[in-house]
Amino acid sequence: MNDVMTNERNDERYERGWRKLQEVDGEAGTRVVESLAKIAPDFARYIIEFPFGDIYSRPGLDLKSREIAVVAALTALGNARPQLKVHVHGALNVGCSAQEVVEVIMQMAVYAGFPAALNGLFAAEEVLRERGLLDDA
Repeated sequence: MNDVMTNERNDERYERGWRKLQEVDGEAGTRVVESLAKIAPDFARYIIEFPFGDIYSRPGLDLKSREIAVVAALTALGNARPQLKVHVHGALNVGCSAQEVVEVIMQMAVYAGFPAALNGLFAAEEVLRERGLLDDA
């Protein structure tokens, strides 16, 4: 394959990924990409092209299912609070309810332990408060 064809495929992949990133994560996704501009612009491009251009764009799952899976995985990791918050926003953006997000995080207590679930719930609480989905009662 020649360089022109490779660049066109990469540009198409990037554009597809950028559209999907915006659909899922909106401003939060833009902030992540922009935060990498000075230290690792190539990594920002990889985030756009691979997860969003290749994986999120596949037809096998809808975006709601994908985001529920990501929230579960990031909760189970237990060390990805900033990314979890971005994806809680993403889950809400693609149609998950606050209750669905909370339930999937609670379920992670069974598989990842109570500390991971607690950390996930506190991260979700921050997002839900930011979005006005929790009372301060």
